[in-house]
Amino acid sequence: MKFNLQLSLAFLGSLFLFILLSFLVRADYLMAIDRQVISFIQSLESSWLTSIMKLFTYIGTIRFIAVLAILLFLLMFFVLKFRVEVLVFLAVVFCTPILNRLLKLFFHRARPDFHRLIEIGGYSFPSGHAMNAFSFYSILAFLLWRQIPGRFGRLAVILASSFMILSIGVSRVYLGVHYPSDIVGGFFASSLWVAAVIWLFQRYKDRQYNVQRRKGPSA
Repeated sequence: MKFNLQLSLAFLGSLFLFILLSFLVRADYLMAIDRQVISFIQSLESSWLTSIMKLFTYIGTIRFIAVLAILLFLLMFFVLKFRVEVLVFLAVVFCTPILNRLLKLFFHRARPDFHRLIEIGGYSFPSGHAMNAFSFYSILAFLLWRQIPGRFGRLAVILASSFMILSIGVSRVYLGVHYPSDIVGGFFASSLWVAAVIWLFQRYKDRQYNVQRRKGPSA
């Protein structure tokens, strides 16, 4: 019950923050801050850092995540025998790009047009890489967290997933193809979807548990 309350608060908080950020983006209130952050991040430019950021950007592509998701699906379904968890994982990972596409078509925000290190088309808000990274690594962290009993192991999973999410997001700003507000907007949008799916999953598990209790130990 407490966990469901936390999920509801996470969903409502993300919804409020995404709506607020969307309003600020459409009204161009964040452009000055976006440019300052971009200038600071790109002031760190070097050949080795550019190579690292391109690597993180590649890790955040739909193609890479799809391949990794298929491998994890095979592992969870056939080896670990996770049935419902597999559906949760696939629902989050493969529906996120669809949600991102719809949001981009709605907002129609152009990408930054100064000092790009790579060229890419399409709209800017919210960032697809940010949404894909947040959805993939957060739902993976959640499923792993449920299986790891130790506090240290759980902390390691959370830190590793957070590092991947933030690194992929920063790489897009560094390479000049997204505003920082695009990245934050992507995180909020994905957190909405992830929280909703986990809430439904938790409701299912609670109902399953209650059914087993009513049947009793002899069932």
